[in-house]
Amino acid sequence: MSNLYDIPLKRIDGTAATLDDYRGKVLLVVNVASKCGLTPQYEGLEKLYEDKRAQGLEVLGFPANNFKGQEPGSEAEIAEFCSLTYDVRFPMFSKISVVGADRHPLYATLTEAQPTAIGEGPFRARLQGKGLVTGGPTDVLWNFENSSSIARARSSRASRPT
Repeated sequence: MSNLYDIPLKRIDGTAATLDDYRGKVLLVVNVASKCGLTPQYEGLEKLYEDKRAQGLEVLGFPANNFKGQEPGSEAEIAEFCSLTYDVRFPMFSKISVVGADRHPLYATLTEAQPTAIGEGPFRARLQGKGLVTGGPTDVLWNFENSSSIARARSSRASRPT
């Protein structure tokens, strides 16, 4: 498993970053999409970020177009949408892949940690009921699934949308 803090990332504005920029904070890493039924979760994520940022929480948004093409825009379009529609101020990163052969090293590392997912059964069953292919038990299943890397406690876990 790679060191999470060393994996190269790119912010949505194109500047280089790593998770080391957030060392010592609680990180909520979320794959996001602008054209998904779950897109309104941006509002809750922003509220959580604003409410808990002073206590050390960082919400990190990673746009991904893996699920039914629900994040088709460019980085500039995604940034504009998030800003104008949901007033998102938490850090956003460039679009990445969260599943498949081209999965970004960040998500490869997070899923290889084999976190225990919350809400695993019902959500997977709903996707299967709609004929949507789902991966293995640790794979990202859909948009707005999150992986929280609790830096202070050095543990990881994932939760699924409900």
